[in-house]
Amino acid sequence: MRPLLDQLGLDAAGLRQRLDFLDWAEADGERLRQLAADGDAISHAFLDELYDRLAGYPETAAILSDPARVSQLKQRQLHYYRRLFAGHIDDDYLRERVRIGQNHERAGVELRWYLGAYRLFLARALRQLLAHAPDRLAEQLDRVDSLLKIVFFDMGVAADAYVQAEHQALEASEGRYAHALRGANDGIWDWNVTTDRLYVSARWASMLGMTPAQLGGQAASWFARVHPADLSALRAAFDQHLQGRTPWVRHEYRMRRADGSYMWVLTRGVVELDASGHRRLAGSQTDISERRRIQRQLEHAAGHDALTGLINRDQLNHQLQAAVERLQLPGARHAAVLFIDLDRFKLINDSLGHAAGDRVLVWVAERLRDCLRPGDQLARFGGDEFVMLLDDLACPADADKVAARALVALREPLRLGERCVVVSASIGVAPLSPGQGLEEALQAADLALYSAKDAGKARYERFDHSMQVNVRRRLQLESDLLQALQRGEFSLHYQPLVDLHSRRATAVEALLRWQHEGEAISPAVFVPLLEELGEIVAVGDWVLQQACRQVRAWQLAGASQLHCSVNLSGRQLQERDFPARLREILRSSDLAPQSLVLEITESLLIDQDALVLSTLRELAGMGVRIALDDFGTGYCSLGYLNRFPLHIIKLDRSFLHDAHQDERQLKVCQALIALSRALDLAVVAEGIERDEQVALLLREHCTLGQGYLLGRPQPAEQLRFG
Repeated sequence: MRPLLDQLGLDAAGLRQRLDFLDWAEADGERLRQLAADGDAISHAFLDELYDRLAGYPETAAILSDPARVSQLKQRQLHYYRRLFAGHIDDDYLRERVRIGQNHERAGVELRWYLGAYRLFLARALRQLLAHAPDRLAEQLDRVDSLLKIVFFDMGVAADAYVQAEHQALEASEGRYAHALRGANDGIWDWNVTTDRLYVSARWASMLGMTPAQLGGQAASWFARVHPADLSALRAAFDQHLQGRTPWVRHEYRMRRADGSYMWVLTRGVVELDASGHRRLAGSQTDISERRRIQRQLEHAAGHDALTGLINRDQLNHQLQAAVERLQLPGARHAAVLFIDLDRFKLINDSLGHAAGDRVLVWVAERLRDCLRPGDQLARFGGDEFVMLLDDLACPADADKVAARALVALREPLRLGERCVVVSASIGVAPLSPGQGLEEALQAADLALYSAKDAGKARYERFDHSMQVNVRRRLQLESDLLQALQRGEFSLHYQPLVDLHSRRATAVEALLRWQHEGEAISPAVFVPLLEELGEIVAVGDWVLQQACRQVRAWQLAGASQLHCSVNLSGRQLQERDFPARLREILRSSDLAPQSLVLEITESLLIDQDALVLSTLRELAGMGVRIALDDFGTGYCSLGYLNRFPLHIIKLDRSFLHDAHQDERQLKVCQALIALSRALDLAVVAEGIERDEQVALLLREHCTLGQGYLLGRPQPAEQLRFG
């Protein structure tokens, strides 16, 4: 309390000054003590009258609504008045009077009620004191004078304490406001629009690396630092608010810092009329540069691929739409879309890992970006697919040049650690047309890409409408192929395998045929489709069932030593339960395992995993024989001849074709037959069409063969054995 008393001027010197100005003396204290009994009576009567009167005003009635509280207040105030007549002004008395002022301020009881109550108290006291002893008027006047002195002393102390408490509350409020502003990192501005005087806070100016004095005191100094591209919009925002069209100003724009760089800010404000009738705009300004930076990053991420930094599919659609719209303008030149798909990219991921695959994609994006012309766009469409949008082409053929340039750029080897990777791609080229739909444009490029893949990959193809017809036909063919087994459209033809000495058939090879809508579809067309669609497993099991039953029927009809060869798909060998299914097929057909030969290709040995090897060994363990078809035409290592359980080698027709008249071809043929015999493998020559070929094979001790000379593939009912 002592610092507060000193602050109020109630230290020893200040107290003496106050009392001296009031002419306070020891006699005053004595006179008041003589009035104590009268004062107590006056106070009791006065308090009842006072509180009845205060209850009639809304401001004070709310405070006096509780009777218990009223009783408590009366007791405190009675004590307060008794201290008036005690006649002693000491520290305890001062503290009590200061608290009275502070409590009134905190409780919201304004000074007018305090001073008014004192006026009422003095009026009652004066009437009673002067009427009490009219014969001693002078003496009573002295006592009244002493009462006035102590009362006005009290009033001064209470009023000072009240005002001081208001100041403290205001300072606390301003402190909280300033602290909140510092926490919000906002700057404050106040612009007198009428006089064009501008005030900005230190924080407002510091955002720009300046002081308020350096900025200047007029709005022109503010607007001079606004980015030229944002100035008109900011002025419009202020004008609309000043004209009453908007309830407040809220605008984002750029301001130039002292170092010349620009920052993004958000300014907010509202206009009002001050006491002088001037219009004043006041508000805050916030640095939103970081928020804008994050916003730009999010916008960029929404439209770009995270790995390569290229635009993504959504952004590509916007660019395509804009290009199609530009084509409708007079004088617009040509545009095209290139759909790019990497060849065998899955092999890179599977063999080197996805991290290496990501590096390859980034490298491909860089190479393709280098092939673009100014104004062209490159997007990552998804996975290993990219799309180029070529705009403003002089002629449609220019798109082919870009495609060719891209193929050349991708052929350059990429080093990944100790490995060197060569990436190839297939590209579909499709022109854009005015008013063309986005889906239609991309579909055309995709069809051209499919055509490039189908033609051998690592090339580009330009879209033409025949591709659409072919694709529709293929889709229909695929749909029909998936239903062919249920519809009973498949059949088997059997081609004899002949003993070249006796020209008698010792075995047959089961060949799948498809009769679709009255047309015989080539196996070269539908068998790869069965593989791609995954239907080869079900169809392959059906072939095995039909072939085993038919061969067993021929055996029972007299051809007891006849056996059958069936071509096997890699997908079938990857089925873990294939050996069990084959056992059931052999059991149900009553065909001995030794009567069945399963033919596999070299590519199956190269591409497949350990599961294939274990499955082949299980099949061989059952007694089924394994034949290697088209031997010598692929890239199979000779080591596979020992590693895999093979029993038969089928010599491809390409080696036999000219061997009877080409010395070099003859030596190759002789070497392959000799190698097979050395490994104790039976040899079957394929594609025999001339007697000279039969004679050559017999000279080389190859006694088994098949071909059109010996017998064409036929339905089972047209073949006779025995």
